[in-house]
Amino acid sequence: MTTYRRRVSCCIIGGGPAGMMAGLLLARAGVGVLVLEKHADFLRDFRGDTVHPSTLEILDELGLYDRFLQRPHTKAYRLRGRFGNLETTFADFRYLPTRAKFIALMPQWDFLDFLATEARRYPNFAMMMQSEAVSLRTADSKVIGADVSTLEGPLEVTCDLVLGCDGRHSTVRRNAGLQVQDLGAPMDVLWFRLSRKPTDPDEPVGSFGAGHIVVGINRGDYWQCGFVIAKNTLETVKAQGLDTIRGAITQLAPFLADRAHEIVSFDDFRQLTVAVDRLITWHKPGVLCIGDAAHAMSPIGGVGINLAIQDAVAAGNLLARPLREGQLTDIDLARVQRRRLWPTRIVQGMQVQIQKRVISGVLGSTKQPDPPWALRLIARYPVLARIPARLLGLGVRRERTMAEQR
Repeated sequence: MTTYRRRVSCCIIGGGPAGMMAGLLLARAGVGVLVLEKHADFLRDFRGDTVHPSTLEILDELGLYDRFLQRPHTKAYRLRGRFGNLETTFADFRYLPTRAKFIALMPQWDFLDFLATEARRYPNFAMMMQSEAVSLRTADSKVIGADVSTLEGPLEVTCDLVLGCDGRHSTVRRNAGLQVQDLGAPMDVLWFRLSRKPTDPDEPVGSFGAGHIVVGINRGDYWQCGFVIAKNTLETVKAQGLDTIRGAITQLAPFLADRAHEIVSFDDFRQLTVAVDRLITWHKPGVLCIGDAAHAMSPIGGVGINLAIQDAVAAGNLLARPLREGQLTDIDLARVQRRRLWPTRIVQGMQVQIQKRVISGVLGSTKQPDPPWALRLIARYPVLARIPARLLGLGVRRERTMAEQR
């Protein structure tokens, strides 16, 4: 079988949010980019698809805001939650100092297709679907490319940088021998769908009750729902039967009670194995990981996709010139990690604390949980809902594109 060869400045492994945004920004800056995506399309269900104001601001800086919002989506101006007997708005985005004062809820495949469409406007951007990087190519202890399996046959890619954006089960970070620090996660999530009625709430819902947590995301004509379970307890949940889940839905999200019967078997669920981890070092000569490949996030707050986008912007800002000039060094790669490590640590630290202090307590209890003091305070003084909105909406360190900086 013939082996094909290709030379680019940057080979991006993985066509997820980090990979597609990095590809767009680098191509826009004049860098030759090849994105490799192992699947035939972006159509994979139950992926993170909460596009936060921080990401919408980046699209606005790039002049893409209006075109993006032409895609089917719903807007969440507030987030409401029910914790035990207390129901309140805990995040209100309407007062953010941004153009977008909402979270855009858009299926991730539409978001990725949008980024791919915009990136293809640049002649130095290329993307190959059904092309899987199976190993890294090295010379003199430096990564110089990747061996790729494609429909046309084996492909050898040679490049100045392999950018690993292939998620929490990253082939790049494993083949590069980058060490992972596991921060722990006490839960997994069973995702499923329920039909939606015009009289249902527009905004996402989250309910914490006696031993159970149910969340729902408005997808227009259906709800994407999550049933949170303790880590490694799927078989126990199956043994308890579907009525346990139906009962939790009826109790915690009463407006969905008349649709709980739509769950007919455990085949209706897709399990997300939650992980919170972080690479100790994100790079080696010739290779850098960003997004979930560098730091897997808990689904708490839906911030994973937006943290990945922030990584991609930082990488684009810091690496475009050395890549364009053929002068990329390890110092450049280290600058990306240094820039993004602090916000990653802060966000993951908050997620771990919420998992330990809130979620573990709810899942391990048989009685109605007491609302956290912060939630009780927000319920008493609604203006405080602007604080978590700013944290969720804009993140810890907000990146700006070079277009905005100019």
